[in-house]
Amino acid sequence: MAGFLLRAVIAAFGLWLATLWIDGFTIDEPANLLIAAVVLGLVNAVVRPILIVLTLPISVVTLGLFLLVINASMILLVAAIVPGFDISGFWDALWGALLVSLTGWLGSWFIGSRGLDLLGRR
Repeated sequence: MAGFLLRAVIAAFGLWLATLWIDGFTIDEPANLLIAAVVLGLVNAVVRPILIVLTLPISVVTLGLFLLVINASMILLVAAIVPGFDISGFWDALWGALLVSLTGWLGSWFIGSRGLDLLGRR
């Protein structure tokens, strides 16, 4: 559970960076930022794997670039679910997905694939 919460904080940091650097990203309150990060984690755990399996032929043909479209769609879905989180269009969602993915990748690199436990060990 601590690993999920830590990853949610990392996703919240990525979403916060997206609100600063991408004009089409707006989040009204810090609480909405944390809610959006948790919902993004849940959507990525449940919906994203189903979409990846369903779109596997397209992903193979595009050499995996279609996964960027799936990531952008997940962020657009979270924006539709969470009140106070708005994205102006697909391209803003795509750039935001790239930024959130990059911060998630860097965070995973620092905390390891399993996440830190409560004592701070890997």
